[in-house]
Amino acid sequence: MSIKFSAIAAAWLLIAPTLLHAQSACSLKGKISSPDGKPLEGAIVYLNRAADTVLVKTALADSAGNYAFFNLHAGSYRVATSMVGYQSFKSKVFVLQKDTLLPTIVVAQIEASLKTATVATQRPMIEHLIDRTVVNADALPGKDASTLMDLLEKSPGVTVEQNVIQLQGKSGVAIYIDDKPTYLSGDDLANYLRSLPASAVDRIELMNNPPAKYDAAGTGGVINIRTKRTREKGFNGNFDLNYIQGKYARSNNSLNLNIRQNKLNVTANFGYTLNNNYNDINLSRYFDPAIITGIAPVFTQGSYITHNSQNYSGRISLDYYLTDKSTIGMVLSGLFTQGNSHTTSTSKLTDMQNQLDSTIIANNEDSRQFKNGAINFNYRHDYDKKGSQLSADLDYIVYRTQRAQTFADNSFYPDGTLYDQTLQTSALPSRIDIYSAKTDYTHVLTSGVSLSAGAKSSYTKTDNTADYFDIENGLAVPDYSETNHFLYSENINAAYISGVKNFKHFSLQAGLRFENTIAYGNQLGNPQHPDSLFNRSYNSIFPTFYSQYKLDSAGRQVIGFNVGRRIDRPNYAFLNPFLSPLDKFTYNVGNPYLLPTYITTYQLYYAFKGIKVTLYYSYTSNRVDGLVQIINGFYYNRAGNIGNSYDGGVELYADLNPAKWFNIYLYARMRYLHTVSNFYTGPLNTSGEQLVLRPTLSFTPGNGWTLQAWGTYQSRFTNEQFVDAPRGAINFDFEKKLSASATIELDIYDPFLFQNNSWTIGYLEGTTANYHSISDTRLAQLLFTYRFGKAIKNQRNHKANGAESEKNRVGD
Repeated sequence: MSIKFSAIAAAWLLIAPTLLHAQSACSLKGKISSPDGKPLEGAIVYLNRAADTVLVKTALADSAGNYAFFNLHAGSYRVATSMVGYQSFKSKVFVLQKDTLLPTIVVAQIEASLKTATVATQRPMIEHLIDRTVVNADALPGKDASTLMDLLEKSPGVTVEQNVIQLQGKSGVAIYIDDKPTYLSGDDLANYLRSLPASAVDRIELMNNPPAKYDAAGTGGVINIRTKRTREKGFNGNFDLNYIQGKYARSNNSLNLNIRQNKLNVTANFGYTLNNNYNDINLSRYFDPAIITGIAPVFTQGSYITHNSQNYSGRISLDYYLTDKSTIGMVLSGLFTQGNSHTTSTSKLTDMQNQLDSTIIANNEDSRQFKNGAINFNYRHDYDKKGSQLSADLDYIVYRTQRAQTFADNSFYPDGTLYDQTLQTSALPSRIDIYSAKTDYTHVLTSGVSLSAGAKSSYTKTDNTADYFDIENGLAVPDYSETNHFLYSENINAAYISGVKNFKHFSLQAGLRFENTIAYGNQLGNPQHPDSLFNRSYNSIFPTFYSQYKLDSAGRQVIGFNVGRRIDRPNYAFLNPFLSPLDKFTYNVGNPYLLPTYITTYQLYYAFKGIKVTLYYSYTSNRVDGLVQIINGFYYNRAGNIGNSYDGGVELYADLNPAKWFNIYLYARMRYLHTVSNFYTGPLNTSGEQLVLRPTLSFTPGNGWTLQAWGTYQSRFTNEQFVDAPRGAINFDFEKKLSASATIELDIYDPFLFQNNSWTIGYLEGTTANYHSISDTRLAQLLFTYRFGKAIKNQRNHKANGAESEKNRVGD
């Protein structure tokens, strides 16, 4: 089916320019100036539909005050303008039927430093574009003093599970900011997103089937966060202070700066995060004595883990405008994390009559230092105002990790007599280097057809060492059963082509991406284990297709269909074959022989005003996940290819406004997942249904107040080996705008401690296992945001670099 679909998509790209000349588009041009005839360079011009004032397009006036809109459908419109220090303007309704030149707009200056012109335009909270769903941050109540992570958690279809971001219930989501990668994953990514202010976000783009321009990596899709671009020359910024109190204290703080002087534009972000957290874990394993021998049949363990870390992050972006159409830029970014965790656990082994066999008390330490640095050089040239553009990127990214562990176990007989004492230490340095180069070209034809093509090449090199030592009589003796040294390199080469055409009511978009992957792995030997290596090379084609039809001229009713194929290459940490102990009976194990995962996703949707219903279906082959295996009573969490899964369901978004001061937003999903695999213990065939609800009630009583009550609920769910228990949370937000520049907010999270994790694990040889965990989720958060200076005019930050997917695969 994928080969047929690829042929159809390629054929469409070849015949589209000929077929789509049938309907021509209109252009709209004009000029804006002050009363003395001075052109107002950098003024923002908004084009709105007359029927409902919904924003259609925006344009910036050039040095002569001219602005232009292209590829417009015939219809009724208004234009509105905005520029700091000048009065706003709103035109009368006019009818566009052909290329039109509007009279010059004259706006007078106002005496206002740091005042913002208010534009009579409306952006809905949710917009449904042909290839993505757009969440407009300014339309979200109570977001001024929130963090970027708060916005993501409130976005439709987005869930955060133990700092793993999911879209439509799927992990493997690639996170971008302004089409740039976030450089991070896991806890580091979560802390970074919590250090960024929501007030700086313009919109969030959710792409279950991203277009061909994006790397095919990420079976969960792409989330792209676009930040605001203000337009006045000068200096501005904001700082955000955040204090969180749960059982332990936390803090997220950031400083954002922007400066534009002549041809140079500089933006900078600096963040500091203090994180203190805990996990209270209880697990049990019941062994069938007829199958599992050599260990007591009942194993219970209680562990209390404390986490402490500090994170320092920074990003500086410089753009130099060679001409009005050409820009060169450089982006520097870095992260430094220092943290440690301490685990105290008590394990008890008993017989079936609950008679104690032995007790093991463990005290483990884990310290980690993580460094990430990146540099990006970029170039962009705009050929015309229609959107024809050439861009190029060069990237170098480096990761360095130093990790040290200590495992101290003391074993006791039932009478309390110590019979065994072990002490083990480890040193786990790792290094990852990524080199990337890419170029993209877009050409807009006079017919309105937009054609794009691009190419990319990346090279990744990893070096991971694990040295384990048993401490015997004060001496460190190498443990060669766990000691290892793993080298891995990977080269990915890609090219794509895509085309877009918008008719009056109908829109089409198609793309085709090719990626070639060459991988090499070498597991160096030691006195107990010989060398082993592997080479792997494969080619993949990733087609995408989108169609959308507007049932009315205003576009308030829309139906659409899209389909796309994507890949998820294994996380670099999963490929690391090291045996990493968590305690005496529990280990994490990597797998250098993991195969890539492929997913094909189909979506059919209908949208009417603030309501959208989506039917979706995904087929995943060679799905990679952490698989649990019991060997002689020892518990191994090993990454593996689970087999094939079939995932389908229905989603509902509803954005309702019963009153001007009252908003109801509801996200709901009913999901069905079926997984089939040849498992360690034989055939695995599981299926499960899950209901997800996330309602949000927002009140704006006036005087700068915004009040919110929102919650989440997930029903019982069977997913591969695991059966998750129901869970949820109720949260409250209280925001007060103190002035145009200052906002304060108090948030209460999970006051009733509903947000805990429990599951059972099946398909274990002769074993039944249960897990329950409580974290520091009952929180009170106080946030303060202050904005200062002037907005930046004509800011043209570079939007993308070339190493998005590689950086998203770097694990903790």
